Amino acid sequence: MADSHNLSQIGPLRNRQRMDLPARISTLQRTDRWVGAPLCAVLTLFRRIFESGGPSGRRQVQRILFVKFAEQGSTVLAYPAIRRAIEMVGRENVYFVVFEDNRFILDAMEIIPDGNVITIATKSLFGLATGALRAVLQARKIGVDAVVDMEFLTRFSAILTFTTGAKSRVGFHTFFGDGPYRGDLMTHRLLYNPHLHTSQMFEAMVEALTRDPTVLPTFDFIPSANQPLARFRPSPSEVAEINTLLRRENPRIGSAPLILLNPNASDLLPLRRWPPLRYVELARRLLERYPESFVVFTGAPAEAAPNNQLADEVGSDRVVRLAGKTTLRQLLVLYTRSEILVTNDSGPAHFASMTPIRVVALFGPETPALFAARSPNATALWAGIACSPCVNAYNNRQSVCRNNLCMQAITVDDVFSEVTRIYDSLKKTTSGNQFAE
Repeated sequence: MADSHNLSQIGPLRNRQRMDLPARISTLQRTDRWVGAPLCAVLTLFRRIFESGGPSGRRQVQRILFVKFAEQGSTVLAYPAIRRAIEMVGRENVYFVVFEDNRFILDAMEIIPDGNVITIATKSLFGLATGALRAVLQARKIGVDAVVDMEFLTRFSAILTFTTGAKSRVGFHTFFGDGPYRGDLMTHRLLYNPHLHTSQMFEAMVEALTRDPTVLPTFDFIPSANQPLARFRPSPSEVAEINTLLRRENPRIGSAPLILLNPNASDLLPLRRWPPLRYVELARRLLERYPESFVVFTGAPAEAAPNNQLADEVGSDRVVRLAGKTTLRQLLVLYTRSEILVTNDSGPAHFASMTPIRVVALFGPETPALFAARSPNATALWAGIACSPCVNAYNNRQSVCRNNLCMQAITVDDVFSEVTRIYDSLKKTTSGNQFAE
């Protein structure tokens, strides 16, 4: 296979289609740094002059607002924390602020009332600013008295959390300069623990609301090892709709087993991508090994053209091209219909954890010890080379790396071996015609 020739065709097309969102993310990151840091300093001074410390001891809260702008996968990991908040104040008193593009997963989780989700548009800095102002005003109108800032040391989230006027504000704090400066705007200040899984860290943040803020960041909470998992339950009509879509794309598909491949990753961190043509080789080997199965390429609309080129490279009539042809909710329904998903570390790995599908997620710049899906159906592959992981909360999830050797170190043999192990196990335990040729 002429990898360099094929990549020369696929790469430029992908770059053209992705120009807008990465540029927007870069702008948001620069704004958070150069505008957010001085604002945090000013607001910290304001707090010290005008905000009374209030009585010590535990504070009773009635309405809790979560702040988690980006990364839908992290929102799935926040499910146990949201459940804990509901136990404390009731479902109708739990609210969530999220970027407009990331609202989908909250709707799919069906854990927070629709009217309690506050969205902020990000298509322009002006829209971001006005959306943030509306979110603050809405939070004040609601009378939110507790805010949990689940962003990892960003200034924008700290500023929004402070300006809500909530009396209890939980967030990560850099006590000794161990991370980006974001002022002193929280009442419940926690240390970010890089050795605790993200879902457990989120759960600890909610639990901090039950503690005296003057004793924090030290407190005796032990995060649960067996946390509840979010579950997605499609309606019969949604299942029928996805079956119709599959038959339209390939009339031969019937009830054949499906192996899904998601070759792309979040635009927030393109270093997470496994070399695209390895998905082509993987698909060929899986189709040869399992003649009863079909391989489905999935992806967002912006990923459709490069994904279709990869699907064409496979050269099989048992390949289905679904990138850009499903809504995000339909993608979840597709997971309930399929056996295995192979994906880079990205949102789909976490979405899939809400369904029975088996997931093989490929990690590199980040570690599965902190960010892997908590589902027993999820498997993480990570090479663990010396420079990996290179992004974390302390460096604002940015990296100087321009050559993701950590992802390249995961071979096709590695992934093929794991997928076949899972598939063969499913064949042994599944009855009926699901795996019949």
